[in-house]
Amino acid sequence: MRLALVMMGGGARAAYQAGALRALAELASRAEPARRAMPFTVICGTSAGAINATSIASHADQFAQGAARLVEVWSDMRASQIYRTDWPGVAAAGARWLAALAFGWAASSVGARAAPRTLFDSTPLARMLPHALSFHRIGQMLDERLLYALAVPALSYSSGRHVTFYQACEPITAWRRAQRTARMVALTPAHLLASAAIPFVFPAVRLELDGRHEYFGDGSIRQIAPLSPAIHFGAQRIVVLGAAAPTPEVPAARADIDTYPTLAQIGQQVLASVFLDSLGADIERIEHVNRMVLQLPHTVEPESGWRYVEVLAIAPSERIELIAARHLQQLPRSVRMLLGAMGGNRASGAAFASYLLFEREFTCELIELGYHDTLAQSDVLLTWLKAPTDGAITDFGVRRN
Repeated sequence: MRLALVMMGGGARAAYQAGALRALAELASRAEPARRAMPFTVICGTSAGAINATSIASHADQFAQGAARLVEVWSDMRASQIYRTDWPGVAAAGARWLAALAFGWAASSVGARAAPRTLFDSTPLARMLPHALSFHRIGQMLDERLLYALAVPALSYSSGRHVTFYQACEPITAWRRAQRTARMVALTPAHLLASAAIPFVFPAVRLELDGRHEYFGDGSIRQIAPLSPAIHFGAQRIVVLGAAAPTPEVPAARADIDTYPTLAQIGQQVLASVFLDSLGADIERIEHVNRMVLQLPHTVEPESGWRYVEVLAIAPSERIELIAARHLQQLPRSVRMLLGAMGGNRASGAAFASYLLFEREFTCELIELGYHDTLAQSDVLLTWLKAPTDGAITDFGVRRN
């Protein structure tokens, strides 16, 4: 029974996954005390989840140690480690936007180079990734068959294709769907930086694809089937971390309903559509296929191309935007001022700010939330993490917390 671990995106919200991984490592130790290797042989991560996925995949031989390392990193997080928060860095981005609004960059004598690109400069993250992650160990884990595949998606702004870049222990036929495809590569920091490039917030990354260079952004954009890579890699059970909250984000206060939405409120809804909406729809599709498979004769099922896939989605039990509202003041003043101009320093804009709140006070609270939410699913998880089953279909299908 091949287990897969899928980690969704969400900027600073991905700290939740570190706590969930710590709990999973503890449960794995309880299920099989003598085993140190990670039970999840297929790892998929999108956006900030791609960084977490790569980190944990590189520790496939020491699951508990890898989880502890992630918790350590997220527990000591500062926004300045991810994007420039100094006044010159923030002012440079702001000046471009102001100049574009005032004069228009099309008529600028310096052309496209003067055009505004993103709100923030992610150079600090680009510098950190090669040192923080052991990319050489991914190949080692694959060679030792402790890991079957690691997948990281990104969207090409140049061609519109959603590409899943992956490393695997053996060649896999790359799937092709409408505007979706996959490529087997040696994953690099650039692939993670591209997957985590939140639209309009962080800059796109230039990657090579089929002999040409294209600019890629966040893998959550146009990700209509986030669980598809795990299924293509043969997963029969999938644990999803950092899924959409079971309840919708808090709307604006009653007094603000009739007022025009701030840029932060609009941005929050855009990011919610990027990071949250596709997963629920994909789980519904899997539930539908599962019901169809249960109606097929067992002699026909293998020939149908379908199979029963169980999904356990571990989602925040508390509203992340409310947690973020308590920690907005932890952001550097330069960032608070920029978000304030967008309406992001108000309670109604905290959801947008939460994607940028790479501050230890916020991330530590999310780590604890992820840890306890995962332990709340211990009954199902312990069943999955014990000795491989004989493949019998159980009666619970897709689970949600």
